[in-house]
Amino acid sequence: MIDWSAIDTVFLDMDGTLLDLHFDSHFWLEHLPRRYVELHRLDDTHRTALESRIHDARGTLDWYSLAYWSRELSLDIVVLKREVAHLIGWRADALAFMEWLKASPLDVVLATNADRESLGLKLPLTGLDRYVDRIVSSADVGVPKEQLAFWSAMQTLHPFDPARSLFIDDNADVLESARRYGIRHLLGIHQPDSRKVGSDHPSFTVIEQFASLLPARPG
Repeated sequence: MIDWSAIDTVFLDMDGTLLDLHFDSHFWLEHLPRRYVELHRLDDTHRTALESRIHDARGTLDWYSLAYWSRELSLDIVVLKREVAHLIGWRADALAFMEWLKASPLDVVLATNADRESLGLKLPLTGLDRYVDRIVSSADVGVPKEQLAFWSAMQTLHPFDPARSLFIDDNADVLESARRYGIRHLLGIHQPDSRKVGSDHPSFTVIEQFASLLPARPG
């Protein structure tokens, strides 16, 4: 699927691409709304309102900011995330793919919308940072990956040739932004959340397993 001789730089998303999105889905859609009404002693109408607020913020920098939600909800979001941190884990065969990339001459960059607090929680538990050459968070550059300006900022921070770059992400809006910037090789993820049915992106090729990207072994 990939002609690796045509690639110099590999950009990788974290949540839903390398790590199982189930942790984030469970936290934002179930755990946080439940704990919010419990800790503030509210009724379920407030839970529904919170779910709507979370949904409405999608695609913005605030949506990905733990500091923003801690401030808005008067809760320590990091502490609440630690309550379900046992759900944080790699997607199937993602670790093996990262080990292959680490042994390759390719430049590997984690390009994530997760803020530094999220990274501070997940990286020690997964060791993901050991397999990449650089980590760039949308919080570092002030715009989410859904915006074209993210890639302009990335070019300044970590110069790359879009025509010789591969980007893998589970978010179609993010992939579209990368395509508009000129990144040539783009792949989506069929099943970001291991507990949910997978889906295809009409505009992008999606993969089920990273093994499908690796060069065939001789014989």
